[in-house]
Amino acid sequence: MRRLPEADRDAIRIAQDPQFSRWLEQITATGGCAHPVHLSGFTTTLDGATGEILRQYDTRDEPGERLLVRCRNRRATVCAPCSRLHAGDTFHLVRAGLLGGKSVPATVRNRPRLFVTLTAPSFGPVHRIGERCRPRRDGGTCDHGRPLGCTTEHTPTDPLIGQPLCPDCYDYTGHVLWHAHASKLWDRFVIDVRRRLATSAGLVQSRFAHHARLSFARVAEYQKRAAVHVHAVVRLDGPDGPADEPPTWGTADRLTDAVRTSAGRVLVRTPYSPAVGELLLRWGAQLDVRPLHADGDGAGPGDDAVAAYVAKYVTKGASETGAGTDHRVTTWADINTAPVSAHVRTLMRTSWRLGGLLEYAPLHLRTWTHTLGYRGHILTKSRAYSTTYAALRAERAQHVGDAEIPDAITEAHWRYVGSGHTPGAALIAAGVATDMERNREIAREESYRTAVGL
Repeated sequence: MRRLPEADRDAIRIAQDPQFSRWLEQITATGGCAHPVHLSGFTTTLDGATGEILRQYDTRDEPGERLLVRCRNRRATVCAPCSRLHAGDTFHLVRAGLLGGKSVPATVRNRPRLFVTLTAPSFGPVHRIGERCRPRRDGGTCDHGRPLGCTTEHTPTDPLIGQPLCPDCYDYTGHVLWHAHASKLWDRFVIDVRRRLATSAGLVQSRFAHHARLSFARVAEYQKRAAVHVHAVVRLDGPDGPADEPPTWGTADRLTDAVRTSAGRVLVRTPYSPAVGELLLRWGAQLDVRPLHADGDGAGPGDDAVAAYVAKYVTKGASETGAGTDHRVTTWADINTAPVSAHVRTLMRTSWRLGGLLEYAPLHLRTWTHTLGYRGHILTKSRAYSTTYAALRAERAQHVGDAEIPDAITEAHWRYVGSGHTPGAALIAAGVATDMERNREIAREESYRTAVGL
């Protein structure tokens, strides 16, 4: 036994425990979660009229007197099982706003709907994929003596992709501050789209809400240059939301024109800084606006494809995108040892330095150094776009038999007592997660064979 690795010895110890079967049931119930939360407590359900105990649960009967629950981390690099569940919820959340379902009427599929991509502006030339990266007939060098062009044919896996041609010319301060204000820039964009729509329809801007409602779901994605750009599903409804038809003037063409105009108009001013000055922040020149068609009809992307794309992206960790880290940094030394590129490390250092300036204190840049100053959620949506994560989780709980009992009173007391796995438990949980994923793949293959008649 002493010659075995620590994880193997610990796994054998766990397997020999008299309550191992129950512990394994808990691990399976969490889907093999890589970093489960440990809770201690009890839940008692009483009949509201008679006071009779209908159901009772206490962790004192569990292995270690604790219950394991999912960590619910969306990042696949942190917890693959929970990220798959989050991806599934995201897919249904976005899809419901496109095709209906989950309390959203199916009529939304016939509304004016766009898939919009908004990018960050240029902060300096970077290496890119192409036949030749940045060809220049006249050659030339920058003020720092570095070439202004690049004739290399970079492959998609080339580590130079997204890196500045000249780090000294690159506007790292503008990059970080743009990230810090990206959410505000999006808010102003949405407000301006409403105003453009009202003006084009001959309405007083303040009366737009009485005639129509703009609904959206957006996801933030880091590009190779470590700058965030935004993908958004934008839908035009009537004033009461999904259940209400938009006005006759609310067409996809008019919505497209409003989006294009607003993307070029809106700006955000940074707080004045003696060290930086005042910056005017805008969206980048690259803008993509595509109409959405149910089941992929027409030139635009299909609804299921859009929902799947968004669901896939929200599970990506920072290490997968090459932008920042999945965990917060608390000291300058953490930045120096982070497993990131020189470009990203400079962005992190810039965020940390700017975070030390009093005028930028409200931006909490040091708190968000690991995301390069970006402090918005990966996925956000307007209230009326579709269902919520909470509703999807409640529906799943009801499906597995954990529904609320009508007219019942529940008394509960829970407290956090730990998280994570021991080395042996992590080994077993990883095996459970692998088995469950393999079973899902087999089920998908069988479903496909049945659908095509094989």
